[in-house]
Amino acid sequence: MPRIIGVDIPGNKRIAYSLRYLYGIGPAKALEIIEKVQIPEDLKAKDLTQDQIAAITKILQNDIVVEGDLRRMIAADIRRLQQINCYRGIRHRRNLPVHGQRTKTNARTRKGKKVTIGAIRDKTQRRLAAKG
Repeated sequence: MPRIIGVDIPGNKRIAYSLRYLYGIGPAKALEIIEKVQIPEDLKAKDLTQDQIAAITKILQNDIVVEGDLRRMIAADIRRLQQINCYRGIRHRRNLPVHGQRTKTNARTRKGKKVTIGAIRDKTQRRLAAKG
């Protein structure tokens, strides 16, 4: 398993797919990196030479923001939105969808488990709720 910028990429996959294991690298960026380094697309990651790994690492460190730096930038952007109390920042703070999705029926991933709030139908449970 080759190691690039502190991340083990799978050696048994083609290099275009292996590079996607780095945070911030998608299909287009992976192909762009491969073209810059002039590596054949069908080459497996375990067959990379040290020179090719060094060239990929150099491109990632100089030209593209990936992994920890990218995570810090995104976290800082979200913190800034929350501090200036803009709509998106408030949505982040409340753990609700940020990009205008509906929340009446969907958004369970973001909102969490459904909690029913309302009348207690059982009389014994109602008495317990009133005492406590």
